[in-house]
Amino acid sequence: MSGMLATGLDIGGYIEAWKGVLMAAAFFGWMPLVNWVHTDSQAVRTNKQAWTAGIAAIGAIALLVWMLIPAFFIGFLLYLLSVGAVTVAYVVHRNARVSDFERVLTPEHLKGLLIDENKKLEKLSMGMSFVTGNKNEVPLPTPKTREAEGFVLTCEILDDAIWRRADEISFIPQKDEYAVVYLIDGIPMKQPARTKEEIDNFIYYVKQLAGLEVEEKRKPQQGRFKAIKEKELKTEWQVNTSGSTAGEQVRLERISELVSRKLDDLGLNENQFESIRSLRDLEGGGVIIVSGTPKSGKTSTLYTLLGNHDPFLNNINTLEKKPAAELQNITQNIFTMTDTGTTTYSRRFQTLLRRGPDIVGIEECEDAQSAKLACAAAKDGRIVYATLEASSVSQTIEKWLKLVGDKTLVAETLTAILNQRLVRTLCPDCRQPYQPNQALFKKFNIPANEVGMFYRPGEIEYDKHGKPIVCEKCQGTGFFGRTGMFETIRITDDLREVIKSAKSPQEIATAFRKAGMLYMQEQSIKKVTMGVTSINEVIRNFSTKS
Repeated sequence: MSGMLATGLDIGGYIEAWKGVLMAAAFFGWMPLVNWVHTDSQAVRTNKQAWTAGIAAIGAIALLVWMLIPAFFIGFLLYLLSVGAVTVAYVVHRNARVSDFERVLTPEHLKGLLIDENKKLEKLSMGMSFVTGNKNEVPLPTPKTREAEGFVLTCEILDDAIWRRADEISFIPQKDEYAVVYLIDGIPMKQPARTKEEIDNFIYYVKQLAGLEVEEKRKPQQGRFKAIKEKELKTEWQVNTSGSTAGEQVRLERISELVSRKLDDLGLNENQFESIRSLRDLEGGGVIIVSGTPKSGKTSTLYTLLGNHDPFLNNINTLEKKPAAELQNITQNIFTMTDTGTTTYSRRFQTLLRRGPDIVGIEECEDAQSAKLACAAAKDGRIVYATLEASSVSQTIEKWLKLVGDKTLVAETLTAILNQRLVRTLCPDCRQPYQPNQALFKKFNIPANEVGMFYRPGEIEYDKHGKPIVCEKCQGTGFFGRTGMFETIRITDDLREVIKSAKSPQEIATAFRKAGMLYMQEQSIKKVTMGVTSINEVIRNFSTKS
């Protein structure tokens, strides 16, 4: 009897109320875990059935063992160890399959539970906000999502690129990472590499901003979006994506504010400036050719010359393959790849001319039919600006004569030729003067008595701790912006006669020289002696293959 009573007391002690509550809490804590694993394993694309069944079975067995073991706390510890071990195994497995921001039970995840994620995200934006290609303002994304990771990285990259004055940002896939290259003042500058995971999230977000197909990773795509810094500084970016064997390539091009550029900004000398500015008062028609090497700023000059005319008094049109900016009060006609199946560039130009514009700008007028149409339009009283690829005025006139095929027509319609290149301008805040070698004067035919000092990019200085002191204006590059170097010639009546009668393009070039045209090299040396650029920058420019 006493034995039975002792057994009854043991059982009664085992099922004390507080122990039952603890077991019930363990059970109702285990059930949501099973449900979470069931849902999460599907989201991270792992074996849903195996993990769900495994955690459910281990939890049930551990609970049963706990109930059967007479020692309550030993059963409790076995339950915690069993369920905890399988939970940790699953977390380690799923964390290895997801991005950093999606990982759970990490120090960052636990810390994030104690802070306001929206405020953290707003701080990480560095005052940056975005407007889509459809002109919709983009709200802050939901924290701890792929969009949030892409948003933060986009803010970080664009904030740095804008500060460094980058015109292009290229993301080039490598074996294990992405190479990042900024184009600053026309010079590629390599930046620290990024992981593929980072750039995948960046591309995912930027594609949405630009209105592109997120899942399309092979076909080329193009779109635009705007970035706004502190609600004031606005920059517009064009997104270009294309596939490759190594991965998806992405290039962001900063759309320049070319519409606000004036003739004064081009870099013409005083005589050139007056001659070119007078084109706005040109009576009758004429062809003005803007030529240069690739990426020499021909489009910028074309837009500036078109802006030299009053758009309210003149009907101004352009024909372009790749507009660099939206021009106010000017009708821009775009010739795309889809047009090639139905028409040609010259036929599109002819259609444009039938609308009766007063002034026309045609980009890449590189085919004979378009050149002849330009001359015919000029003879009909229209002003035609055309861009060509050429390294000098003499090469330009030679190329134009071949395209048109009629010296008389060229002589009667050609009004002016501008040929240009771009050089970087020295940073006025950190450039350093130096006394050049006298042999340099002889090499470039510079009168030594006319030049005091040359200038070069400033050398890097260091503080007392050995940390480099970076110039805030040029970010340590030594240059700030670019300026044009020009050869220009206005065609006079005497030069028209030379063009008609010349037996060779060289004869025409000689006549241009006698008429006072300064060569590009002479113009560049003038900019060196004025401290606008450095002699090494000029040498680099002319030694570059065009």
